[in-house]
Order: sequence, then C-alpha cells, then structure tokens
Amino acid sequence: MASSNAIRIILAEDDPDDALLARDALKASRVNNEIEVVVDGEQLLERLRNQGRFSDSSRYGRPGLILLDLNMPRKDGREALAEIKADPDLRSIPVVVLTTSQAEEDILRTYDLGVNSFISKPVTFEGLVAVMSTLGTYWFELVELPPEDVKANHEAATD
Repeated sequence: MASSNAIRIILAEDDPDDALLARDALKASRVNNEIEVVVDGEQLLERLRNQGRFSDSSRYGRPGLILLDLNMPRKDGREALAEIKADPDLRSIPVVVLTTSQAEEDILRTYDLGVNSFISKPVTFEGLVAVMSTLGTYWFELVELPPEDVKANHEAATD
C-alpha cells in the first residue's frame, strides 16, 4: 500500500470560489495534503518547470498529483495537459481532470492526451467532499505514486 505522507497537490483552477471550495472539500474529507493553487495553464507549467517566481525548487518541489480544470484563461487545461504528458520530466505526474465539462469530446480528448482520470465536478459541496474523499483514498492510500525525484532516480538508474 502506498504511503499517505504529505503528497503535494497542485490545483489548477482559475475561479477563486471553486478553488476555495475544492480546498475546503479536501479538508472536510480529511485529505491533509499540501495544496497549491495556480490560476491557469501557463502558471501551472511555470510551476512544474520551476520557472519565474517558482524557481526555488526547494520550496516548489515536484507534486504528487495535479487536479486540472479544463476551462482556464491564457492556456487552458487541454493545452497544459498536452504539454505535461509530452514532457519526459513531467509526464509521470498523475493528472486528474476536475471540471464542470461533461462533454464527450473533452473526456475522449483528455484520455487521448494521457489524463489519469476525468471527473465532472459535483454541483453540491457535499458531492465535492465525497469526490475529494474518494480521490484521497485512491491516490494517497491505494496507488503507488512515483517518487518526487523521478528524474534523478531515472538518470541514476541509466548511468
């Protein structure tokens, strides 16, 4: 069974109310992991690549999970997902789409791009708490996640 040690979660969500609800739902569901919020796909990729204001890699380490909204400004979730899954340094990070979209096209496209799960946001806070509780159980208690230093481990193994 996977360790439930503090796994960093990045929530890519442009709506501050939705981000607050997601944080509150995670807390209410007793998922006590560190949660960082970024507001669009551009900021998400800067954060993942430790660029710009996220350049301090000791402060902004590798996340164990990304919760990704699809409909964001500047670079939407679909574009960010494509870049994440195309990048050898980032593609092993699990990505869960958490969005209001229920469009079949979005579901098919994100799975084609390599998303790990697609979840439509519930309309009630109680529903969101239930989803976050299930996410917490699945991703932090059942699944073996790659270590934070995947790239370093991979490079050491191939030397």
